[in-house]
Parts: sequence; C-alpha cells; structure tokens
Amino acid sequence: MSNKKLITPRILKGFRDFLPAEKKKRDFVLEKIKQTFELFGFEPLETPTLEYASVLLDKYGEEADKMVYTFKDRGGRELALRYDQTVPTARVLAQYQKQLPRCFRRYQLQNVFRADKPQKGRYREFTQCDIDIFGSTSPLADAEIIACAYFAFKNIGYPKIVLRLNDRRVLFDVLQKYASNKLPVLSIIQTFDKLDKKPEAEVLQELTNKGLTSKQGQEALREIQRAKISDNLRQIINLSQALGVPEKAMQFSPSLARGLDYYTGMIFEVVLPEDKTGSFGGGGRYDNLIAKLSGIDIPAVGIAFGFDRMVEAAEKLNLVTTENTGVKTLVTCFDAASLPRALTAASRLREKNINTEVFPMIEKIDKQLKYADKNNIPYVIIIGPDEAAKNMVTLKDMKTGKQETLTLEKAINVLKA
Repeated sequence: MSNKKLITPRILKGFRDFLPAEKKKRDFVLEKIKQTFELFGFEPLETPTLEYASVLLDKYGEEADKMVYTFKDRGGRELALRYDQTVPTARVLAQYQKQLPRCFRRYQLQNVFRADKPQKGRYREFTQCDIDIFGSTSPLADAEIIACAYFAFKNIGYPKIVLRLNDRRVLFDVLQKYASNKLPVLSIIQTFDKLDKKPEAEVLQELTNKGLTSKQGQEALREIQRAKISDNLRQIINLSQALGVPEKAMQFSPSLARGLDYYTGMIFEVVLPEDKTGSFGGGGRYDNLIAKLSGIDIPAVGIAFGFDRMVEAAEKLNLVTTENTGVKTLVTCFDAASLPRALTAASRLREKNINTEVFPMIEKIDKQLKYADKNNIPYVIIIGPDEAAKNMVTLKDMKTGKQETLTLEKAINVLKA
C-alpha cells in the first residue's frame, strides 16, 4: 500500500466548485451576455491570470490594493493575480497598440481574484464580464456602454433594470474644498461610495475618523445630495435613450461615487429592484489610466458585470432555462453483438447535432434506464437483437414512458422536433 498521504477533500474559503447542474445555469447566463456583447460589435479578449505585481498595484487606490493577491515566484519575481480586467487590458493596449484598431471595443469573460472577506454574494474568485471602448472621448462611447449593459441584462430577462448614473467631475467639484494634504479628495469619494451599503451615520463617522469635522461631513453630504446633473451626463443620457434605453431605467444618483480611483467622468452601476443584494455591475469613464500605466494617452469607458450575483438573481427569478443544454439521448449498450450498431447510431445522432451520451459499459437495460432517469436524460435509444434484426431502434421517452420501434432516421426526426 502506498505511503502517500491522502488528500483532504476541501476547498479554500471564498472559492467554489461548480457541479454540472450549476455550471449549466452559469453558462446560460454567460451566453446571453455574450450574445449582447457581440450584437453591439465588441470583440473578445483574454489576458493571463498572473501579471507582474507592478502592473496591477497603485492603479486601484490604497484600499483596493490591499485586496490584490501578491507573491514571489521561484525566480524571485513579484507577481499578482488578476484583480480586475481593466488594468490588464490597459497593459495590452500599450503592448499591442500598433496591432489594435484606433477605437477598440472589447469584451472579456474571465475570473478575477480578490483577497476580500467572503460573505453572501462576495467571493475571492469570481467571474467578471467586461466591455470597454478605447480611443474615444465622445459621449456616444459612454452611451454605447450604457446601452449594451442595459440590453445584456434585458436579454437575460430581468423584469426591471435600473442604471444609477453620476459624473465624477460633479463629485470633484463639490468635495475638493474638503480635501487637504492629509485627506485627498479621492479618499473622501471612497467613503461616500459606501452610502448605498452603510447608514449615513456610519459614513459620516468614517469621514470624521479621516479628519473632517462633523459639521464638514454633514455639509459635504448635503451638497452632494443637492448636486445637479452635469451637461455631459445629460447628453450621455439623451444618447442612451436614442439607443433604446428607456428614460425610466436611468436615474441620476448624485451620491454615487464608485470607489476606484481611476474614474474621471461618467460613472454608473446596475441594480435590480427585485433583488436587494446590491450592485450587479459598475463602471464609467477612465481617461487617464492607460497613460498612467504606459505613457500612451488612450481614453476609455467601460463596465464590469457582477456575474455571480447575476446568476443568483436569475435563478431566484426563474429566468434560467437549461433543458436544452444537456444530454438529450442516452444510447444503451445491450450486448456485445449489438454494440457496433449502438455506436454507429450514437455517431449518427451526433452528426445531427443531437447531444448524445453512450452508456460506458454493457449492463442490464433497467440499470441503464435508471441512470438516464437519475440524470434527467429525456430519451433513450435501445438496440437489442430484435431491433438489430430489423435494422430498427427503440426510442423511449423517459418522461411519459412511451416507446416505439422505428428506423434510426425517424428517431432522429423525432428528437430534432
């Protein structure tokens, strides 16, 4: 017997396995999102899981930097796990600028990693769905991002979608006078970004802890709440309406801050009123990040979706349909003599794009039928000696129990229908 220590079957806190039933739900939602991204002309992109730590750090802000997983590899290099997809894409733009179009619009569907405290709806590894338009400062680019985000959520089927919008420049104009050398304006904005997660009293207390007086904190809050929509944001909203986003789906939210430091203009997030989990996606304009990273001035606007929350909400609202995504037919293995016919039938079914599983051993038919039933496979093909002698198959409907003997081609027609 081997002396090797057996593994303990467990996973790290904040990380997850997805068994087939759950993975199918995730794939359903992901495909709906991808359909919309491509409908709007976005191109796919992937970047490595690991980057040099210097690429990622000092781009998100001091608080967010604490959640970047960093470590040294065996060669002593300082590395980091992908925290989001925006900064790695900025690195791609700098590295491949001569190979990419002037106005590059990309989508990216990959996992990111946060050294965060796990809680309901918040994980240390999760999937992000990003879209961005690079190379344009026009409000039309902002509107395209807003419209694509809205219709991606609509394509999944959420009954009500609300886009909360603000302009970072409004926040800078209001809050700059409360900043100092010891308390940068971005730190104040990061605190106000917590207004939708914490009571006002806690937010004001955090501002006091950072150095503002109680009176200053209350004044800053009142000024933000009274702030007027900017001309830039009004134009973006009008263009978004022209692209089909309903006016009632867009709400000016003067206290919306978005915690990351790199936003420079329009900011927005997606909420679903039927679900109180929080934001389901957020983004905005960030015109200086790529220049900060590479010295190349490329304006940008985009959004990252909270994919895991989207899946959970879609499931709760009964929007996920996976009936047609799994195995449709099980081809049974009756005996050694009929096995070649069974395999030929399976091959033919697959040629016709019918998802087909071959039972991987010769076993009693009732056990194979029980397997199909347990795994929710709706149809079973049986080819025994009688069927083989007539060059026929028996097709059994597992839901109704009805079965009929017919030619393979007729069985294919039934399954296709």
